Parts: sequence; structure tokens; C-alpha cells
Amino acid sequence: FFDLGGHSLLATQAIGRVRAALGVTLPLRALFEATTPAALALRVQAALGAERGAPPPPLVAVPRDAPLALSFGEERLWFLDQLQPGDASYVVPLPIYLTGPLDVAALRRAIAEVVRRHEILRTTYGVVDARPVVVIHPPPDIDVPETLLTSLPVEQRVAAARAEIAAESARPFDLATGPLFRARLLVLGDEDHVLLLAMHHIVVDGWSTGVLDREIATLYSAFSRGEPSPLPELAIQYADHAAWQRAWLAGDVLQAELAYWKAQLAGAPRAIDLPTSRPRPPVQTYRGARRLFAVPAALAESLADLSRREGVTLFMTLLAAFDVLLHRYAGQDDIVVGTPIANRTRTETEGLIGFFVNTTVLRVRVTDDLSFRALLAQVKETCLGAYAHQDMPFERLVQELEPDRDPSRSPLFQVMFVLQNAPRSALKMGELRARGAGVEVVSAKFDLTLGMGETAGGGLAGSFEYATDLFDASTMARLAASFCALLEGIVQAPALAVGALPIHGAEEQRVVTRDFNATRAEYPKDALIHELFEAQAARTPEAIAVVIEDRSLTYRELDRRSNQLAHALRKHGVGPEVLVGVCLERSIELVIALYGVLKAGGAYVPLDPEYPKDRLAFMLADTNVPVLLTQAHLEAVLPPHQAEVLRLDTGWSAIENELDSPLDRGALGLTNLAYVIYTSGSTGRPKGAMNEHRGILNRLQWMQEAYGLTSADRVLQKTPFSFDVSVWELFWPLMFGARLVLARPQGHKDPAYLVQLIAEQGITTLHFVPSMLTAFLDELEQDAARARCGSLTRVFASGEALLPAMVDGFAERLPSVELHNLYGPTEAAVDVTAWECRAGSPSVPIGKPIKNVRIYLLDELGAPVPIGVRGE
Repeated sequence: FFDLGGHSLLATQAIGRVRAALGVTLPLRALFEATTPAALALRVQAALGAERGAPPPPLVAVPRDAPLALSFGEERLWFLDQLQPGDASYVVPLPIYLTGPLDVAALRRAIAEVVRRHEILRTTYGVVDARPVVVIHPPPDIDVPETLLTSLPVEQRVAAARAEIAAESARPFDLATGPLFRARLLVLGDEDHVLLLAMHHIVVDGWSTGVLDREIATLYSAFSRGEPSPLPELAIQYADHAAWQRAWLAGDVLQAELAYWKAQLAGAPRAIDLPTSRPRPPVQTYRGARRLFAVPAALAESLADLSRREGVTLFMTLLAAFDVLLHRYAGQDDIVVGTPIANRTRTETEGLIGFFVNTTVLRVRVTDDLSFRALLAQVKETCLGAYAHQDMPFERLVQELEPDRDPSRSPLFQVMFVLQNAPRSALKMGELRARGAGVEVVSAKFDLTLGMGETAGGGLAGSFEYATDLFDASTMARLAASFCALLEGIVQAPALAVGALPIHGAEEQRVVTRDFNATRAEYPKDALIHELFEAQAARTPEAIAVVIEDRSLTYRELDRRSNQLAHALRKHGVGPEVLVGVCLERSIELVIALYGVLKAGGAYVPLDPEYPKDRLAFMLADTNVPVLLTQAHLEAVLPPHQAEVLRLDTGWSAIENELDSPLDRGALGLTNLAYVIYTSGSTGRPKGAMNEHRGILNRLQWMQEAYGLTSADRVLQKTPFSFDVSVWELFWPLMFGARLVLARPQGHKDPAYLVQLIAEQGITTLHFVPSMLTAFLDELEQDAARARCGSLTRVFASGEALLPAMVDGFAERLPSVELHNLYGPTEAAVDVTAWECRAGSPSVPIGKPIKNVRIYLLDELGAPVPIGVRGE
């Protein structure tokens, strides 16, 4: 009696709810023995009617002398067709393979009789007074045209038949003119045929296909033997059901149903935001594909055993597992999934063809610390409540709830779960053997639909039907592997917390932990940062090394002056692990200072003159630097300190008396500090991030391998040197023969000045934090400004989240320029991941690890997240 969308409740649950409804305490066996099934059904029906306040009216035939209204389901599909006329998304193909001697005349007669019996198959939809109405036509002359494939080689005929099925699936219907039922016969051989039926979903549902199969088989068997139809006439038709539905679901009954669903869906999230391969189009297109997978028989049996132990159905267990999958991929705790329900709650409707199927909404809360067993109990209660209120038409529910309409998404839910545990069985048609055939999906009514079904071998067949506008096939392959891994983990440890259940298939586990981290590279380890600069200076001594406005230094001059400063610093006790404070504006003196500190063997500490005095005081006290390099006009910004001061402007006359020859490295090595940059710290207290030569050397040598600077490159240095991006801006170009161009102090804040500087200096490479990139792109709205940036070849972004809109704007204004997203904490030598951006991406990843670095993207419990899923 209970129709639960094809998924039966366990006997103990079903009878328990029957006993509760009837108020009886008989044992289960006694309850069955005390009454007949028919009497029991009547008692339960009466109990349910009393629960709703009034029994449903009888389902009887209604007059055909006035326009007939559509059912709620028909009305929704009619409305969708009005929005997108000619769309083939709701074409339902039904191919049947026929093997054996075929009586074509008997087949045509059988199909004609089915169409005669079922008014819905000869229905179209008109409009009267701006409202859609049902138009029932007299039984037509049925033609079943034949398509001969026998001229093809035998080995090509099946493929040709599949192509014909796909083409038929893509042929739309006109709901106003019809017909909405088509039949063709594909002839593959003398005893090899395909009966290709196609209908619009508005006249058929999944249950109906079984009715159609059985009636065609029964009628063909009779007609091929010369016998009359053995099928009794139908007492009612689908149009009678539609009238009954609209009459009953009104008034108090409707309000009671609405009250339940409004409470159930109050505050529900607007969408499940799964990570997508592409941006969501503004209007849903229904283009789709399907990814098939299999659950082995042993695992399927374990899932069934678990379901029995927990007192739930297999549907509930699989739904709970799917909820976990969605929670882990989307990072959401409030999960809303739709599921179809057959909605044939009256025996009179069991033999009818029509669009009875309803959609119910199942909402659960999933948190990482919730055990799967507890989640399963929650899913059970959610399902039982939904089943008890399954009569509420989904279309009417949407109308009453009035969710914010978004043409890019379906309302209330975008993800569906289906368990088909009544597979289409083989049919006997006289001497013919008939079997259904799978159809390649070319449409997707939702973002994602997980379909599961039992197989003859005891396993489960699964499929992910997905919107190809959003997802790639590779994403679905990983999703299927994740789901199977989840199922394995669930049967092994159902008491485990949801967040601790395994989420990776074996291949993905290897990829995220090993393959992504196969970054080993052998870089030269016999030279330090400043030594690589010295080698470049020896190769190109007269080339311009650094420029700021009207000042410049050649490689030879920069090498010589930084040597002089290094000798002076050595005399002040600077060597390995000795910190040297540097408080300078962006200038040639700043570049000399940094190389001079490194050549002396020390590590520099940037003291940005823009910092507040209290922050500078903290940094000076925290580092206790013995030496401080600055300029005379900046001494006023410094707080009191104990460091010895060397002025690189007014005091340079003393420094230039020092030797300009290279210094002996001495004990300085790769593991000694190169710089200490202070970050704000996660606690708000500044922290000094200490970086060794080997870390920044690895970073810069990877950068050269990846992007390949040459002597023709001009790199703009504009980041305040208290930020780690300045490290590669200052050292990378001079290690490999490019020209370093310094923006004037405060110039990094002025997009117009930067455009001018790019044009004047022929800048090829520069960096932006994304917020400044946005301001820069705004400056490039004018064609003249864009033309002045013609020298650019690559731009790097880091420090903030780079958004897809920024990438798209960049590609629009600078289509020939590369944009690279870099990420890394200051503690890890500037950047540890990189990603070349492409316009049209739904998100901008931080990328993959650079050479000799391992990256693990983790969830809140410290486990690796699936590929494409957000993590830490």
C-alpha cells in the first residue's frame, strides 16, 4: 500500500508505523493474520485520512465536455517548455531490443492499442483564457516507420542504431501540436530489431515505462497469435487523476501539507556550491553527460547488512553517504537534496501511463564531528517525514515558498538522488525476446544527479548525471571514486565521525599525497644569493643593473659599491647570523645595502620608514640589531635604539674608502640567515620570519626555470621591502642579467605613474597585490593607457585572493600578457605555489608546489581534501 518512490521500508519499520497509525498493539504476525491485505489497506488509508483531517475524495472519471486542467506536474513541464521552446531536455527515449522473428503488423497494432487505451499518449496542451489546458485527441492512425540498417556491414549496425537512438533523443516535441509519442523500428537484421519509442516527459514517468513495456508485450503476444486484447478497459485516465489532485489538494489539506514543508525548509540554503570546472552560465542549459561506476556485490551486501542493523533502508544509507560526499566537497553543513517519488498512492493509478512522479526535498545537517550512525538516524527521520507528506506537489511547494528565482539554478535544490531498485526486466513477446537498452545522457536537469540501481549480480550500478556546463568528466570520475571510498569506510566503521571517513579513491590519494609533490629538482648549491649576482656582474659588467628615475648603476658599479659596504659592515662585526637593520626608502642605496649585508655574511631586517614608531621600536628591541643602515633624513622616524648607525647618503664618503674587492665567504653557508621579515602574526603581535639562503635560492632558481628572465627583461620593483615579494623583485633580475627598475617612493600607490613608468622603461615583468591590480586595470580602461603597456609580458599576483573577475578583466585589457597567481607564507621564502591564470575559470587556485616543496591541502580535521575542493 505504501508507495515510497520505489524504495520499500523494512517490514519492522513499515508495520511499526501501521500499528502506530491504527493504535493497535498486536504482534506483527498476529496483525497480518487478523485481517486481509485489502482490509488492512482500507484501515490504514482511513487512519491517514483522519490524520489529515479529511479522507481524500474518490478517484473517478470526470466529464470531458469542458477544458481539463493540467496536473501540477504537467503545469511545471509546460511552463518550462514555454521558457525554452524546442528544448529536448525532457525527451524520454525508450529503446527496446527485439531478438527473434518479428510480426511487424502485430507490433504496430499493439502500439496503436496502447495509444488508444491511454488518453495521455494522444494529448496535447493548448491555452484557453491564458491558462494551459489538456486537449485529448481521438485515437490516431499509428505508423511505425522502419529505418533499414541492413545495408551496413554487420559490425557497424549496433553503432548506427545507437546513433539513431541519440538522434531521436535530441528531437524535441511541440506540446501544442503533438504528437507527444513517437515510434520507429530500426531493422538491423532479419531477427534483430530495435523498437525506438520516444515521449515527452509531460506524458510519461519512470513507472509508466514499465506499464508501457508490459502492455506492448502482452498485446503483441496476443495479436501475433490472432487473439483479441486480454487487457481490461481502464476505468480512469490520467486527466481524471489531475482533476482529483487539484480538487483534493486545497483548503485545509493543502495548508497542513504546506505547514510541514515550510517548517522543514525554513532557512534552507539557496544552493549547494560544489566546486565546478567552469563558471556557472547565467541561464541553465541542461546540457549533460553521465559517468557510470559500479559498487561490487560484496560491498553492496555489506551496505545492506548495515542498513538492516541500523533499522533503515538501503536508500537511506546511500542517501546519507551521498550527503557526506556533498558536505565534504561543498564544505556546507546544511545539505538539501531532491529525490523522485512515484506518487501513485492509490491503486487506481497503478496501471496508468502519465506524469505522476513527484519530487520531495530531503534536508539534513551534516557536521564533521557527527558520527555516520547518528547521521543515518537523522536521514531516516527526514525520509519518513517526507514520505508521510509526499502528496504535496513539488511545483505547488515552489509556488508557495517563493524562493529567489535564479535562471541558472533549479529552485530549492540542485542535486538529486535516485535509487532505482526495480530494474527494467526482460520481456517475453511471443517468440520474441525483448530487453531495454541504456541511452547515452545528453541532458542534465540538475547540477548533479546520483542514480543507483541493483544489478543482477548482486552489486549496485551507479551513475553521476551532471551538467557539462559546470563539470568535466575527470571531476565526475574522481567524485565516483570518492563515493565508493566513502561507502567502503562507512561499512567498516559506521560509528566514525563524518569528517574522518575516507574520501579519496586509491588513485586520487596517490595523486594528492605523492604525484602533486613530485617536485624534486637539482639546483646549483655552490653559490649564495650575492655570489650569483657577482658572477652575473662579471659576465655583463657594463650593462645597466638598476635604475630609478634619472639615476642608474651598472652591474660593475653595483658590485663594487656593495663590496665597499660589506667591508665596512665586517669591521662593525657583521658576519653569519648577525642581523642588520635597514631603514631606507626605495632607492639605489637600498639595493646597495641589501647586497652589502649579504656579502658581509649578515641577514638584513627591513625597517619600513612608513611604519609607526611603536612597531619599529618593537622590531628593534626584538632583533637587537647591532648595526643600522639608514639615510640622514629618516633618522627622525626611528625610535631610540642601541644600534650603530651607518648613513648611506651623508656618510657614504667614509664607506667609499673601503676596499671594493670581493669578500671571502668564510663560514657563511646555505643554512645561514639571509633576511628576517616581520609579519603581523596570527595573534596580532609582529613575528620575525627567518629565512635562510637555501630557501630563497631555491625559490629564485625555480622562478628562473619557470619564467626565464633574459638581459632584455625589465623588472619593476615597487613592493615595500618590508613585504616578502620584494625579495624576488630585488634579487631575481640581478642574478640573471635583467634590469631592475625601481619605482619612486610612494609610486607603487599611483596607477597612472606606473603606466607611465612601464612605457618609459619598457617594463616586461611586475607584481601586484590583487586590490592594486584592480586599480591598475581601471587605469587601463582607456585605449591609450593600454597601448603604453605594450612591453609587458608577465604579471605576478600574490598577497591576497585573486578573483575570477579580476582574471577576466586582466585578459580583456591585456590579452597577450601572462598572469600568474603565486602563494606562500613569508616563513617559507616568499612563494610555494604557482598557477598560470586563464580567463573564464570559476575560481583561481593557488596552484601547484614549486620545485623542492611539498604541499598538502587539508580540511579542518587535517585530512587531504579532494582535488578541486577548498582547503587550508
